[in-house]
Amino acid sequence: MFCHPTALLAALACSIGVYSAVLRSQDYSSLAGMSTRGRIAYERGIKLVGSQPPPPPPTDTGYKLVFDAAHPHRMRRPGDQRGELLAKTSYLPRSGVATPAQIITATVDGFNMDYRVASLVTYGAHLVNGNHLTNLLSIGGFSKLSGPPPDLPAHAGGLSVHGTFEGDASLTRSDDYLGNNHDLNATLFEQVIACEHDGRIWRRNYNVTAAAEFRWIRIQDSIARNPTFDFGNPRFSTAYAESSFPLGFFSNLSEPDFLTGTSASNMRSFFLEEKYPENFHRRGTPFGGGSVIADLQKAHPIPVDFLEGETSTICALYHKFVNRTTDLYPDPSGALRIALNGNLGNFYQAVGSGCTQLFPYS
Repeated sequence: MFCHPTALLAALACSIGVYSAVLRSQDYSSLAGMSTRGRIAYERGIKLVGSQPPPPPPTDTGYKLVFDAAHPHRMRRPGDQRGELLAKTSYLPRSGVATPAQIITATVDGFNMDYRVASLVTYGAHLVNGNHLTNLLSIGGFSKLSGPPPDLPAHAGGLSVHGTFEGDASLTRSDDYLGNNHDLNATLFEQVIACEHDGRIWRRNYNVTAAAEFRWIRIQDSIARNPTFDFGNPRFSTAYAESSFPLGFFSNLSEPDFLTGTSASNMRSFFLEEKYPENFHRRGTPFGGGSVIADLQKAHPIPVDFLEGETSTICALYHKFVNRTTDLYPDPSGALRIALNGNLGNFYQAVGSGCTQLFPYS
């Protein structure tokens, strides 16, 4: 998935074992092997925050200047988590390590993302990729600033862990199996900007037609070249959200015209420079993908076979994340168990009341 502002919004794991092994090379050691007494001493020795309530819904959801004097563009510093635009402009802490509440507030303030969608994506990511004791989540890879990693198989590896929100068939990044899935692939990006592939040309702008075609092209390419291609739950949902966000967030218009689309210059500013275009205003109404995602899916329908008895993709996604959380934290106790229960509750609150709530640690 995009590693720019949209990485937070798209808005989970066969690579976790390999990734976790890399994490253990950091200065912090795992909690694995600690005795109960040692674990209690550890919890007393860190800044134990635990789960916190989500931020309140925004009161201002209108069209407004967001690249302003209070949010100047600053280059990434050594040690900061990749070049996240919202961190570069101080909507997020510059380190790229933030609380769920800070991430939700930043995506709403900086782009006018729908509050519920921002909450859903953030708490889903925090459940499987964040540190529940310190209440911190890295917007990139593992960071010491988020605290020591938990016991395996949990990892607190950050948003860039492959197979959660970022995954196969990204518009601008290679599949994990095919190479570098972390950094922007210039060839793929230029194809998106040109709105051209194999001699077929759509428009000079990235519009809904181009978005649908490139989403389909990337899926077909992954099917052809990646024997481990995974387009199940949640990647199915996040891939289409990923394709819709440049249409919804990057145009600098109060009401983006999806048929006209987003200009190549704006796309280059966001993806190559990781910077708001000059005089950039966020859209005038909250956006979460909605009808645009539906249009992208209708252009090239793909059978959905991952609902596992659920009647909606949102409920299937909710249960998938809860089950993945229990896989990562099979027998939590003490402060960790309390924090997990709190964050599971925050996640369900974002999902809504239409799904059966699960209580794995009751």
